[in-house]
Amino acid sequence: MKTSIQITLKQPRSIERIFEGIATSDGAGVKLTRVLTGKLQQRLDPFLMLDAFGSDNPDDYIAGFPDHPHRGFETVTYMLSGLMRHRDSAGHEGLLGSGGVQWMVAGRGVIHSEIPEQKDGVMEGFQLWLNLPAQNKMAEPWYRDYPSEVIPEYVTQENATVRVIAGSSNGVDGVLKREITEPLYLDVHVPAGASFETAIPNTHNAFIYVYRGGVRVGDVQVDLRRMGVLSNTPDADGLRITATKDARFILVAGKPLNEPIVQYGPFVMNTQTEIHQTLDDFRNGRFA
Repeated sequence: MKTSIQITLKQPRSIERIFEGIATSDGAGVKLTRVLTGKLQQRLDPFLMLDAFGSDNPDDYIAGFPDHPHRGFETVTYMLSGLMRHRDSAGHEGLLGSGGVQWMVAGRGVIHSEIPEQKDGVMEGFQLWLNLPAQNKMAEPWYRDYPSEVIPEYVTQENATVRVIAGSSNGVDGVLKREITEPLYLDVHVPAGASFETAIPNTHNAFIYVYRGGVRVGDVQVDLRRMGVLSNTPDADGLRITATKDARFILVAGKPLNEPIVQYGPFVMNTQTEIHQTLDDFRNGRFA
C-alpha cells in the first residue's frame, strides 16, 4: 500500500452531463454495455470507447472475442473478476486475471483474440480505447499484462481505497504513463458518506463511471451504471466526489489530441485515405 499526499482542491469540477450506456454484444456474442460511444469521441478525446462487461452467466461471455484486427490506438482492459487469455499475431500471449490490467498498443496493426479461461463464475471488467497521436499510429505493436498485485493502491483519510492504473493521483504513480495523452485511470472504492478528491489537469477531458452504489458530484447525483462527463471549467483543478452509498467508480481523464478521428470498425486513423490503406494492408496480410 502506497503513502499518498492529501490535497485540497480550490475549484472542483462539476458534472456536465450524465449518460446511460447502450446494451449490446461484441466478439462472438459477449454481452456488454457500451458506455462511451462514437458520438462522444470528440467531447472525450483522446478516448474512443469504453465497454463495461459483467455477468455470472457463462452464456453471456464464454465464446469471448476470437481473432480480430486493430490499428491506430491502444486498448486498456481492466479485469475486476475473471480470467481472460490474450494471444496476438505479434507473438504475445498472456493470462489476465482478477484485478489485473492488460495494456496493448495496436499501432500499425495486430490481430488478437481474447478468450475466457473459465467455464463458470463472474466475469466483470472494462475495456477502454485510447487514441494514438498521428505520429504514433504506425508504431510497432506492444503488449503487457500487469497482475493485480503490482497495481499501486492507497487509502485516504476517509477510508477510500484508490487503485492507480495510469497517471498519478495524490502523489501515487500508476503502472503506466503516456507522454502525449497523459491518461489518468483510477478505480476508486468509497464508503457511504465519505468523500474522495484528486487533482486533474485542467487541460484534460474527464469522466466517471459508477459500477457500484451511487455518488454525488457537487449537487448532481450519479447513479449505478451511469457515466458522468466532467465539466471543462478553465480554472477547475480536480474532482471532489461523495458516496451516497458504498460506491465504486472509475475515473478516466486524458489530454485531447485535437486531431481528426476517422474510424472504420476496429481501425482508427486520421484520414479516409489512411483507412483505405489499412483495409488493403489487412486484406493482404501486412499486419504484424
